[in-house]
Amino acid sequence: MPFQRFVQSGRVAYVSDGIHQGKLVAIVDIIDQNRVLVDGPSCNVPRCEMRLNDLHLTKFRLRFPYSGCTRVVRKAWQAGNIDELWKQTMWARKVEAKKKRAELSDFDRFKLRKARQMRNRMRTEAFYKLKKAKKAKTSDAKKGKKQAEK
Repeated sequence: MPFQRFVQSGRVAYVSDGIHQGKLVAIVDIIDQNRVLVDGPSCNVPRCEMRLNDLHLTKFRLRFPYSGCTRVVRKAWQAGNIDELWKQTMWARKVEAKKKRAELSDFDRFKLRKARQMRNRMRTEAFYKLKKAKKAKTSDAKKGKKQAEK
């Protein structure tokens, strides 16, 4: 399958490492094979150079002139509704859930474990009820066939 996300001017990226970890930035210019110039107007990331190894490319792309200034990037960001589109992605939800899990206290983790145990018990009971009902139904059908043959 061909690549879908290219390193290009206007591509929105998620910062995976460094001081701006967890923020969204837009690629403004490509410096060389390993580095790009980025700007993050909504997350307060100043225009700076970042390594491509520290970025994860998203499916979003902004349209603005080559090497546009921060003001131009901010306008394109707001016009593209990037913050709202990002919040709707599964990726953003997973990041948020991971952050919530990291902030749990001991008691919260205990409550979560107990809630999972209750859920699993209910799920298991429902499974065995369905299994028992299916087994009874098939055995009744077999009895009916045998009586019909006699």
